[in-house]
Amino acid sequence: MAAEIVGAIFGALSCICGTPTCNCIDQHRNFNDDVDELRRKLNSLTSQKQEIESRIQEAEAREGQMVRQQGQEWLKQAEEIEVKQQAFLEKVQGVKWYKRACLDRLVCRKINMVKEMLDKGSFPEGLVIERAPAHGNIIPTENLVGEISTKEEIWGYLMGDKVGMIGVCGIGGVGKTTIMKNLHNDLQRETRFEKVIWVTVSHPLNVFELQKKIADAMGQRLRDDEEVLMRAAALMEIMTRVRFVVILDDVWQKFSLKEVGIPDPNVQNGCKVAVTSRSSEVCSYLCCKIVEVKPLSQEESLKLFLNTVGDGVLQVPRLEEILKLIVKECAGLPLAIVVIAGSMRGVDDVNVWRNALTELQVRVSSVKDSNDEIFKRLRFSFDRLDSLQLKSCFLYCSLFQEDYVFSRRELIECWIDEGLIDGLPGREAAYNRGHAIIDRLEKNFLLEKENFFSSGFAGFIYPSAGAKMHDIVRDMAIISIGPEFGYMIKVGMNLVKLPDEHGWVKDPEKLFLMGNNILKVPVSLPPKCLSLSTLILPSNPNLLEIPESFFGEMLALKVLDLSNTAIETLPNSISKLENLSALRLQHCMKLKYLPPLANLKGLKKLDLHKAGIEVAPQGMGMLISLEYFDLLFCQNLKEIPTGILPNLSSLQYLGVCCLQETTIIRNLEEVARLKKLETLECQFDGIQDFNHFVNKFKDFQSAIAYSLGVGIARDMVRQSKYELVITECEIGEECVVLPNNLEYLWILRGKNMRSSLNKTVLLENANELRRCRIWESEEIECMVELDSSSSSTLCCPVLDKLELLHFYLLPKLCELVRVEGAATPPYVFSNLKTLIIVYCSGMRKLLPPELQQAFQNLEEISVIDCEQMEEIIASSDLDGSSNKFTFLKLRRLILLNLPQLKSICSAKGVMICDSIEEIEIQRCRELKRIPVQLPLLDNGQPSPPPHLRKISMDRDSKEWWESVEWDHPNAKNLLKPFLKYSRY
Repeated sequence: MAAEIVGAIFGALSCICGTPTCNCIDQHRNFNDDVDELRRKLNSLTSQKQEIESRIQEAEAREGQMVRQQGQEWLKQAEEIEVKQQAFLEKVQGVKWYKRACLDRLVCRKINMVKEMLDKGSFPEGLVIERAPAHGNIIPTENLVGEISTKEEIWGYLMGDKVGMIGVCGIGGVGKTTIMKNLHNDLQRETRFEKVIWVTVSHPLNVFELQKKIADAMGQRLRDDEEVLMRAAALMEIMTRVRFVVILDDVWQKFSLKEVGIPDPNVQNGCKVAVTSRSSEVCSYLCCKIVEVKPLSQEESLKLFLNTVGDGVLQVPRLEEILKLIVKECAGLPLAIVVIAGSMRGVDDVNVWRNALTELQVRVSSVKDSNDEIFKRLRFSFDRLDSLQLKSCFLYCSLFQEDYVFSRRELIECWIDEGLIDGLPGREAAYNRGHAIIDRLEKNFLLEKENFFSSGFAGFIYPSAGAKMHDIVRDMAIISIGPEFGYMIKVGMNLVKLPDEHGWVKDPEKLFLMGNNILKVPVSLPPKCLSLSTLILPSNPNLLEIPESFFGEMLALKVLDLSNTAIETLPNSISKLENLSALRLQHCMKLKYLPPLANLKGLKKLDLHKAGIEVAPQGMGMLISLEYFDLLFCQNLKEIPTGILPNLSSLQYLGVCCLQETTIIRNLEEVARLKKLETLECQFDGIQDFNHFVNKFKDFQSAIAYSLGVGIARDMVRQSKYELVITECEIGEECVVLPNNLEYLWILRGKNMRSSLNKTVLLENANELRRCRIWESEEIECMVELDSSSSSTLCCPVLDKLELLHFYLLPKLCELVRVEGAATPPYVFSNLKTLIIVYCSGMRKLLPPELQQAFQNLEEISVIDCEQMEEIIASSDLDGSSNKFTFLKLRRLILLNLPQLKSICSAKGVMICDSIEEIEIQRCRELKRIPVQLPLLDNGQPSPPPHLRKISMDRDSKEWWESVEWDHPNAKNLLKPFLKYSRY
């Protein structure tokens, strides 16, 4: 009654006193509702905290995974907020009515605080990442020719007790890095060391970055906000726990191990540190045992040259003597030999070889010092590139930091932006040309193949094809550019400001400043830059602001890159850059505003991937030349106004999110009207929206390449031309409709999935499905359930085309195919090449008897950490005679940590797999027999499989190896040279 009276009084007051009183009264009335909302938000936070704690515990229990530092920090903050807000709720319970208006504003602030914490807990970069392997990755490298004795000397020091620090010295291009790469890979098979770490030390030395690389290799994280000294102490503590080898490649400057955080290697800890350097002084400063790498002999040089160019050149009359003279000009430097040989591959005209010899002799005759010696020889190969496009693309690679690893996509996109690849009908054609250029440069040894690692869905780390430029080749390229080109290159130099005027080239055309720590830029550049066409400023993480007048005189600017900076706005003067063709603003998460873009009629690329913009820039609909538009993961952008996209008639690539909270595109019909669109990357909020898209735009899907995501929005890692990734999505009763041309399907942490994949997704639609990954699902029991229904058998032709199946952490998975009341079609899985089963604890038998003949094309079988697995090829109840299981293409058989595994196949069965290259069996103590049949020679004696490279097992399996049975009594002696012990 009292509350009603008070309410009536407040109602009357609101009429009399006006707005301030109204606001106060509203706050009084809303108080209870807001308190209830705060309580609900706190309950959600508690549930989210428990879920994240559970995921962290699961990750920590598994080998090979680790939790991001942000996850632990979020838990700590969430715990503090939870405790404080619960205490606050107790205090305000029963608070007197006259205090409620004031308190309501505080309650609203606390609601926003909890909501912000909930948003942070989504971890768009993923909570869990793959831990670095126990040793490390195998590094791509060339086989050694002639450096065997040097390699053996270094190996002796690594395996011995007398030397802890090893310094490998020699002039540039003599083969120091190649020797150490081979040794690094050999160390992977050794059990003496627990960690083998490779770090390329970029020039100039950056201790902070060096610490990060070593910590990453150890599977650990250092705090970015700590000083180098504190990070060194933390790294020292981490490294003292293990026996390690650290290989520091390409060291130019003196430093101390303690400054970085590397413990001194000695007899007591059994650790080793190896350094490669062109300077013996650096190695002496580090108290290294110095090993000098000398040039190859003429005979060794000729062998390496022929290995690269091809022995067929010796069949050309009168060429052998010229070839020997060319090899002599290479001065025994392996880098020069392979680069020059690569440039001559496929040439069989004697006159061309004579001319090449003359050019090479002229260049070498002008040599002044050791660096010039290698540069002149490498420049010869550059000059032999047969097109200006090839040369320009090669030189462009040198404009990035030393030891920078490109993804192929990134590099090709840069070439397109610069106009180095143009005049082609579309982006796919441009990509094909770009891949061809990279292949050509790699074949000429001007670029090196390198794994490019990126993080994608759920924070997992993925290797993909990348490229890298050898530092000496890069130096040669930069010298070849010369000052007349107008390039100014100041990359990776830790600059905090732009150079003063005397440090500039005259009227620069291209300015590269990436990878520094520039804090601000001046009102205008020191010299006038009227001809500046390219300004590259990314990865300056503390750059906050661009002055309004900065772009005033850059009217010729075509390419502007400000990615990975902290800028919050762009100056309006950017609207005057009418010649601008590429604007890259990736990961500018603080960027809220873009000035009007209507004047940028020539803009072809606008990359706002993970930018913080809140509204679409004015004038978007005027960008009629725009070909590339990336808005993926712009979480603050709520929509693109209707009618803009159809005006972008030149669009070839579009990246967008179609989520409930950030509905960037209201109507997908607008996307379908883009006639030139070639690639769509799109993220959907749920299955219903995705199914609507698939059902309504079937013709559109068949005309474009796509990378589609459903569920939790995370970065996509392109694995195929037509791919779908479903992440942490509530699947429920509604089946997922798959596009007809889908090639790659990945379901990660699907919620409320059914017992089999074909009851979760409509497999019969996916006629082109080649690869399928199902990870971390509680419900899945089998890949497919077959019964007598017609819908069941319709999926069989799809299964027949699958090439890869990868199951990970499916605790209820117990069989691949479940057959009920129907015969199993003989062609199911007949094209499967790779079968990977990891952490599937409910599975006992891998390949069922009725499908044994269906797996003829398998190239890899990997079964890892499946604690109930008993048989790989299941025995049939009718088996009584000898069985032969033929796997003509099987190359890898990997069986790791299978404590219940008793047999690979039936007791009398044998596996015929002459193509086998690698067998790895570790921690399978119950396995008594390896049924691989060895091929027989003409005399009836067995021989190793012709392609076998190694048989790997853990160091504790030596007794098991002695007891395990093979079908031939001499098998173990015969295979002993292939036996390698490693740490699982």
